[in-house]
Amino acid sequence: MKKQVKKCVLAYSGGLDTSIIIPWLKENYGCEVIAVSGNVGQGAELDGLEEKALRTGASKLYIEDLTDEFVDEYIFPTLKAGAKYEHYLLGTSFARPIIAKRIVEIALKEGADAICHGCTGKGNDQVRFELAIKAFAPQMTIIAPWREWDIKSRNEEIDYAEAHNIPLKINRETNYSKDKNLWHLSHEGLDLEDPANEPLYNKPGFLELGVSPENAPDVPSYVEIDFEKGVPVAVDGKKMKGSDIVAALNDIGGANGIGLLDIVENRLVGMKSRGVYETPGGTILYHAHEVLETICLDKETAHMKAQIALKFADLVYNGQWFTPLREALSAFVDSTQQTVTGRVRLKLYKGNIINAGVWSDYSLYSEDLASFNESDYDQKDSAGFINLYGLPIKVKAILDSQRKEK
Repeated sequence: MKKQVKKCVLAYSGGLDTSIIIPWLKENYGCEVIAVSGNVGQGAELDGLEEKALRTGASKLYIEDLTDEFVDEYIFPTLKAGAKYEHYLLGTSFARPIIAKRIVEIALKEGADAICHGCTGKGNDQVRFELAIKAFAPQMTIIAPWREWDIKSRNEEIDYAEAHNIPLKINRETNYSKDKNLWHLSHEGLDLEDPANEPLYNKPGFLELGVSPENAPDVPSYVEIDFEKGVPVAVDGKKMKGSDIVAALNDIGGANGIGLLDIVENRLVGMKSRGVYETPGGTILYHAHEVLETICLDKETAHMKAQIALKFADLVYNGQWFTPLREALSAFVDSTQQTVTGRVRLKLYKGNIINAGVWSDYSLYSEDLASFNESDYDQKDSAGFINLYGLPIKVKAILDSQRKEK
């Protein structure tokens, strides 16, 4: 027996899943449906969204501009942490909490008694959405159609859409599952489900944020990025807000074939999943930030931060953004970034990022100490250090030898 719902707020993208959910909700729950779309930089995907939502049965559509908040409050804290999940730069993972939080705010304002999402029961997004909803509206009813309806595949979703005259931007041949925002574009499904298949990078229309390395220019491009306390603040000397920096680096990186990632990752729900990601600007920013940290962080802090980055990535990937631990780790990260200020120059060439210079007023690198030429460093000091550092090894070897002689 379905719980009675009068008004439901739907996380709406206008993609295949959420396009058919509006009429499905009205058929199965008989409720008013308010659609909410979070603008996190997906661009043209928002075109015509209001007309489509209303035509398929929604009473209204909110399009919330979250782009700047997304970059400043979610992307950059993750960038500062250096967090990567199995090489994946978390483009979908950290977009879900901010969207879910805004959906909850609208649901409460509208007096809705349920929130609905189009995430499948196989994926990570269901967890990310629902943990955020529980953080801000713990008593809210959550409707997840993929756990209720008889539809079993994306082809059957297309059948449903065609039967209900719902317009789609895809067809059965281009039916990749995609997620796009300012930070990245992901591709899953179809031929990519077999890890033996090479992605069709050079097929027209497959890549959207750039070109393949083969189709990149035969001459390199140089880019300089300025950071203040770990946060990127300028590109090629031009100060700009965070979202504009990501957009600018997407253009530069995409044109040079930067940021393509093909991985089989371990989903939270236990299965392995193959995905292809385009993250041109993000890949450049991560690389530049790592380069700057090499001269600004001491060894012990850098090594501890690398350990923290793994846990931070797990929390983001697993939908645990709004948790005390994630906040505590962000506080640690922020303390490490106080001196991560400077400039990094990179050379971009056919998918490669090549270091081309780094500067910081807080640099811990001493050319005098590191030089192969004359310096103030007394090389004789190393003998005593090695004797003490190697003492446990020496003592063990002596005692092992004595025991063998008995």
